[in-house]
Amino acid sequence: MKFRRTPIARALVAASLLLAGSAHADGTLHFANWSDYFPPELLKKFEKDTGIHATLDSYDSNETLLAKLKAGGGAYDVVVPSDSFIEIFVKEGLLQKLDKSQLPNLANLKDKFKTLTYDPGHDYSVPYLWGTTGYSYDSAKVPGGKLDESWKPFFEPPAELKGKVVALNSIEELYAPASYYLGIDECTEDPKEAAKIQDLLLKQKPMLAMYNSDGTIERMAAGEVSMHQQWNGAFHRAHAQRASLVYVYPKEGVRLFIDNLTIPKDATNIKEAHAFLNWMMQPENIALASNFAKYNNAIEGSDKYMDKELFDDPAINTPADKLDRLKPFKLCSPKALQLRSKVWTKLKK
Repeated sequence: MKFRRTPIARALVAASLLLAGSAHADGTLHFANWSDYFPPELLKKFEKDTGIHATLDSYDSNETLLAKLKAGGGAYDVVVPSDSFIEIFVKEGLLQKLDKSQLPNLANLKDKFKTLTYDPGHDYSVPYLWGTTGYSYDSAKVPGGKLDESWKPFFEPPAELKGKVVALNSIEELYAPASYYLGIDECTEDPKEAAKIQDLLLKQKPMLAMYNSDGTIERMAAGEVSMHQQWNGAFHRAHAQRASLVYVYPKEGVRLFIDNLTIPKDATNIKEAHAFLNWMMQPENIALASNFAKYNNAIEGSDKYMDKELFDDPAINTPADKLDRLKPFKLCSPKALQLRSKVWTKLKK
């Protein structure tokens, strides 16, 4: 889903401003995405192919995007929420229905992405990139050089790693794996079970260096910490700089995520937004996003444009014996989500 790198984010914004200043077309598109999750050259290609101005802003979490849209989503024409937030955004009235007559490239979706539980008819969203949320560790810095393929070393790290572990700053990314580890339904409505998850996270907290969804690549690549909850694409980029890193598919389960292109309810450039979504579903365009961010995509025919190294990395191309560990998005009840929110509030006090 992503990796958050502040210097790159600033560079992307600067690049987008430059693009906006030099463009000469009538159409305009204001795009907001996770930090370091969209290649600047792809935005330039979009401008060249369509003649539409394009600007890019960034955010670091679904929660941040939710707050931005609630405060007034008219600033953006396209945003990228994760699967777990689509229904929330729809219920809040923050997304508008897509005009599928303007999206002929929906026909390019791979079969397994044509019907998704959180938006079965693609009424509000089309897939952008997808991946997994596991964790990575530095084999040169952990006791014995190897850790179990379990969430245990992450949630209950050895004493030697105190202050050298980082968790993502997102309740959706922490609560689900904690539930997997404890053998509890991630959508539990039982306050006692939610309390067990809360106790695990509170016990872990003193062992952490921080909760942070930005800078996961740099932190691990530089050896600043020994373990980091991490998206698989971010791991791939960090591993390219530090060979001793290992990506873990915990045996209890690994969250499978899909990020999505959507149009906010208050968007002003509707035609341009649809043009962008349709353009992104062309195989050669989405492949450039995959090559940059190091995540797979949902478009048929994109493979032939993608870097071979992505298919050679087991962190990206999940090994057959670990496929049963992948946990797709599960839609939880309002009661379950309320319990989850209470756990997060308690944890972040």
